[in-house]
Amino acid sequence: MSAPFSPAASPVSRTRLVWEVVIVLCLSLGRSALYSTISLVRSLLNPTPISDQTAQLNPSRDDHAVWDVIYGLLDVFFDLAIVALVIYLLWEPGQSALRKIGLDFSRIGSDLLRALAVGAAIGIPGLGLYLAGRAAGMTIAVQASEGIAWYLIPVLLLSAARAGLLEEVILLGYLGDRLRRLGWGTWAIILSAAALRGLYHSYQGVPAIFGNFVMGIVFGWAHQRWGRVMPLVIAHTLIDIVAFVGYPLAAALWPTLFTA
Repeated sequence: MSAPFSPAASPVSRTRLVWEVVIVLCLSLGRSALYSTISLVRSLLNPTPISDQTAQLNPSRDDHAVWDVIYGLLDVFFDLAIVALVIYLLWEPGQSALRKIGLDFSRIGSDLLRALAVGAAIGIPGLGLYLAGRAAGMTIAVQASEGIAWYLIPVLLLSAARAGLLEEVILLGYLGDRLRRLGWGTWAIILSAAALRGLYHSYQGVPAIFGNFVMGIVFGWAHQRWGRVMPLVIAHTLIDIVAFVGYPLAAALWPTLFTA
């Protein structure tokens, strides 16, 4: 596997790295995992069957279009600020953090091809798992957006890119580097990141935990093999574009599967 080499941390820097990782996760995906787990527990304790419950990925923030767009753009901006933070933490004198984790355009052709392959390998079975979970009454109806008004499309596209950057840069680029410095093995890193990915999607139901855990293993293996996060960022973004923009059409065509 060809993930970038990271030297082991000294005893002093090891403690610093542990606290750094904890703080970053509390500000980002760890926080999401906790809220998502609590949401799942509440859903399971709710007397309403889980198949009749809904969860929204991109809820409207305001009834007025202008303010709804402004709030959406601010959400994207502040999440990307966390991405900027972890890139800053990864930066070292004489070494670009972007090049180190493979978040650049130096191999954009091969990155796009790999992204399309991984996106199809994950997205198509993922949709099948969601539909199977809905049919079995085990999955919450996920509403990716409340509408497809023209002014929402750019915000939804940015939200998809935001999700791809936030999750893959932190899970693969940042955690991969920091856990390796702390002495973790390759598969320990892949499986722990995959477990975290499953947890912060747990609000969608138990099948979503399993599906995202498998996605995490595939993405983690691909990252270790290629040593680049760019193809995984692109693949994740494409999957979310299909979900965010394609959802209203799918809900209109198959309302019993995509709505409660």
